[in-house]
Amino acid sequence: MNSRAVRIGNCSGFYGDRVAAAREMVDGGPVDVLTGDYLAELTMLILWKAKQKDPGAGYAQTFVTQMEQVLGTCLDRGIRVVTNAGGLNPAGLAERLTELAERLGLSPRIAYIEGDDLTNRIDDLLDQGHSLAHLDTGKPLADAGVKPVTANAYLGGWGITEALAAGADIVVCPRVTDASLVTGPAAWWHGWARTDYDVLAGAVVAGHIIECGPQATGGNYSWPHEVTDRRYPGFPIAEIAADGSSVITKHPITGGMVSVGTVTAQLLYEIAEPAYPNPDVVAHFDTITLTQQRPDRISVSDVRGSAPPDRAKVAMNYVGGYRNTMTFVLTGLDIEDKAAWTEGLLFDILGGKDTFAETDVRLMRFDTDDAPTNEEATAHLRITVKDPDARKVGRAFSGAAMEVILAGPAGLHTTTPPTAESAYGVYWPTLIPADLIEQRVVLPDGTTRTIVRGEHAPATGQRVPPPDPSTVTVQAPTRIVPLGRVCAARSGDKGGNANVGVWVRTDTAYAWLRDYLTVDRLRTLIPEASPLTIHRHELPNLRALNFVLVGLLGEGVAASVRPDPQAKGLGEYLRSRHVPIPITVLEEDAPPC
Repeated sequence: MNSRAVRIGNCSGFYGDRVAAAREMVDGGPVDVLTGDYLAELTMLILWKAKQKDPGAGYAQTFVTQMEQVLGTCLDRGIRVVTNAGGLNPAGLAERLTELAERLGLSPRIAYIEGDDLTNRIDDLLDQGHSLAHLDTGKPLADAGVKPVTANAYLGGWGITEALAAGADIVVCPRVTDASLVTGPAAWWHGWARTDYDVLAGAVVAGHIIECGPQATGGNYSWPHEVTDRRYPGFPIAEIAADGSSVITKHPITGGMVSVGTVTAQLLYEIAEPAYPNPDVVAHFDTITLTQQRPDRISVSDVRGSAPPDRAKVAMNYVGGYRNTMTFVLTGLDIEDKAAWTEGLLFDILGGKDTFAETDVRLMRFDTDDAPTNEEATAHLRITVKDPDARKVGRAFSGAAMEVILAGPAGLHTTTPPTAESAYGVYWPTLIPADLIEQRVVLPDGTTRTIVRGEHAPATGQRVPPPDPSTVTVQAPTRIVPLGRVCAARSGDKGGNANVGVWVRTDTAYAWLRDYLTVDRLRTLIPEASPLTIHRHELPNLRALNFVLVGLLGEGVAASVRPDPQAKGLGEYLRSRHVPIPITVLEEDAPPC
């Protein structure tokens, strides 16, 4: 047990993130633990495809490159490394790291975790009466007629704690929750118990803030004028104290910034209701207090936690079929007529839309009247087809698109030459009893320990969420301006759902936002969401609203036909919509130009 705060630095927000971040984090200043997050729902399918080509693959290859750059320094300085780069093959990554260390003349103690992979247990689970129903639609897996190729439970952080306590220098994880990469080391460092829910919840919040790398330090931020240092943002660090509070910061002399705004943005990323479940604790985001201590240092305090859920989330993926997309460029006058003509010709050649299991046609209007440049006079007609038969959507489809070029409207051309089909996956989230999951830790000496799910007592020290700070009445007159004049936003994907978090700076602005931005009004501002179920959650402590748009992304990012399949731009689209905002709010809250 240590009395001082543990400094946990992040060096990856996804598989494919900045390779140099590990070296920059290790060389930039003191850290006790280096973490990296490489997994998303889509990543598991990518790793599965890699394993089909090479059974020894299935982990994040870039992590090995990062370790080659920093492993010696980490061992010299006692920096522990915790990562979920193990993906579908944590044992394989541990072996690869051992080979790397031998080549470098180093001897790290490497542990790895397993027990998340339920792929070979699906039939048994169904036979035992577990429906594995889709988390959003409620449809039982058996009724879908599909066979998942991946099925991974989200593990908690106690396996990481066990490995570090046994002396591991590197802990290779499979599909643990993103926050577990922080809760596990924090619990080891401070000696927390399973029922220390408030401090564990504080670590979950810190983990959620730093898990996506520079998104917490000025990247993907709605108010770019605040980010005066436009160099590549420094990756985030969480200094977690024994009481569960933390300070979010970054190394000095790095780009970007850490502010209440940048931290709020990441807190709202890919969440649903304020009660944020993890395998070890439920963190209540409506109890968080953010305070700017000084530049690039944000205090995160007052987080409350409660007992973890008795069911565990499992992310499954199955191969949905094959898809292909061709995009036609339309120019100048009569865009809609040209689009209809092009679409009709293409599907006449192909035998009609009914030839395919699914078609999606989108006319994307980028054109302007009397455009000053050729490019500004163009629109895109994007046509996507899906089918279980690869031949239908392969060159047969894209070749037909080329036949239209000389036979269709004037000026018609495509953005690419004919393309081949590609397989796509479908994401299927579900829940099972947590007791059915057995997390195992293979320690550096080769022995295996099973992490037993402990008894969970009611949380102590709970307090009700803070009262709504917005007591002022906001009245007319108003001015029609973009919503983003007073609101920032962050959006993202959770399977087939999208979330949009919106927040403001002042109590006056929040009083208006809370009353104005209802579910019905959101439907008018985001028309494609009008037929969907939308959940709205208030977080007055952050002066924020969070919306979950159920099914906006269809069957998940790998299967989505939206041009923005992960809803990354949805928040900025919402901010661009013109709405009547009270002048008093504009005068008090509008950011400087």
